[in-house]
This record gives sequence, structure tokens and C-alpha cells, in this order.
Amino acid sequence: MYNVGDMVMYGAFGICKITAIEKRDFTGEEQEYYILRHINYDKNIFYVPTGSEEALSKIHRICSKAEVDELISQMNSEGLIWIDNDIKRKEEYSRIIKDADKHEIIRLIKTLYLRRKELAESKKKLRSADENYLSLAENMLFEEFAFALNIDRSEVVEYIEKHIA
Repeated sequence: MYNVGDMVMYGAFGICKITAIEKRDFTGEEQEYYILRHINYDKNIFYVPTGSEEALSKIHRICSKAEVDELISQMNSEGLIWIDNDIKRKEEYSRIIKDADKHEIIRLIKTLYLRRKELAESKKKLRSADENYLSLAENMLFEEFAFALNIDRSEVVEYIEKHIA
């Protein structure tokens, strides 16, 4: 259960503040909703039904600084998740973004960084779909890390590089 004023990550949408918990009738039946407002884009408001496990699975508390440091310390030991089949890779990367599990997102970013580097050596580029997944994953992770560490998003990569084991 979350409370009004709590700061949460809402799936791939980013950091939101729970501004209210209200009953609304959007479907012909009154339900209770968390009303989330994105912290950087005030016009982005999300209504998340409090009784829907599927909808609630997209909300999670923001990491603490200690949790961020722990995730960073484990980055080198995270395995890769490259899948040669484009369709299966897209399905897996979509699932990772949807599930918003930080370990999986780190694995995705690491995989695509290394794949991009490998391709660059032969003067090739990542497919645009892979670039899009990388961008989504970076946005999700870096926004949360920046908030937890109380630094600007542009400083996250430097912070990670300084603290990586």
C-alpha cells in the first residue's frame, strides 16, 4: 500500500508522486485509484486502480542510495541477454522494460552497450529497435538513480563509472 506523498517509479513512465487516492468511475463502476503525477512533466497524470494486481505491478518504490550502490557493485557480475533472433529479442526486451526489474534492466543496458561496441569495431551499428530499447532502459534506470543519489541525470554514468567494482 502506498500513501499520498510517496514517490514511486511507474513502469517506463518514470518517477511520479502519489498526489491522491480517490474513488473514480472510469468504467461504469466506481473504483479506488492512486493518482500519480510525473515529477518532471506535471501534465502527465496516471490513474492506477488500487485493486488491480497487474496495474500495481508497474509501481515500485524508488531505490535508496544504498540500494543504488549495491546494484552498481553487482553490474560486472550481471550476465548478458543477447538473443540472435530479432523477434525473440524484441519480445524479451519488451518484457524487461514492462517488468521494470532493475537487475534485468542493467543486464539489458550492459548487453546493448557491449553489442554496440562490438559492432562499432566493424563499422556497424545497433539496429534501431535495439537502440530504442537501450534508450528506454537508460531513461528508466538513470532517472531513478539520479533521484536516489540526488544528482543530475547527466551525472549518473560518471557516478557508475567511479563506483563500479
